[in-house]
Amino acid sequence: MRPAIQLYTLRALDEPLPDLLARVGDTAFEGVEFAGLGDSTPEAVRDALDDAGLDAAAAHVGIDALDADLDAAVETYRTLDCDRIVVPWLDESHFTSRESVAGVARRLAELDARLGDRGVSLAYHNHDHEFVEVGATTGFDILVEETDLDFELDAGWATAAGRDPIDLLSDLRGRVPLVHLKDVSGETPVELGDGDLDAGGCVRAAREADAEWVVYEHDDPEDPEASLARGAETLAELLG
Repeated sequence: MRPAIQLYTLRALDEPLPDLLARVGDTAFEGVEFAGLGDSTPEAVRDALDDAGLDAAAAHVGIDALDADLDAAVETYRTLDCDRIVVPWLDESHFTSRESVAGVARRLAELDARLGDRGVSLAYHNHDHEFVEVGATTGFDILVEETDLDFELDAGWATAAGRDPIDLLSDLRGRVPLVHLKDVSGETPVELGDGDLDAGGCVRAAREADAEWVVYEHDDPEDPEASLARGAETLAELLG
């Protein structure tokens, strides 16, 4: 299991992506998860990854962009040797009833099959609103039951929703190639170790669930440079 950072964490630095990758390469992180390439070409980003000694863990790509031109997205990230795409968000309206979640399940399953034909894996990344009650269960649990999709479990948002991410990781064993290690205080993202998340327990559970990457993310760090350094150091310690 390897450590990576979701580059959304560093967006406030307002630097070209190759420069951000050089920063990450100076830390203990071994990989990155993309949230777009900004103004950089895939070729320039590929060179920057190589120079920094980093691998592409995955890429967040909105579902509308995938529906509009799937092949363009696949080719962009294939240039980066990235073979896993993550749908990062579907809004609350998709998780209000069993019928709406069933629609999401069909849409994601179809997308998973299309990507699979191109040699790319799909995963879905949760926030907190997927855990809304739908009868005796939740939207998230219905999505798990209705599909054989992989998930990028965001441990912080699960915690904010009142669910135990350690239990979820156990339930999803073999279906969580990526785990977002994000800390929260209530519903507010905070630096890793400052909030409600049992980070050590999540890392152990992620390993037992056969996760390939643990991905550090902070949605709104006060100091992105400091958050990069602290996240890398903390994650390295947790991974041992």
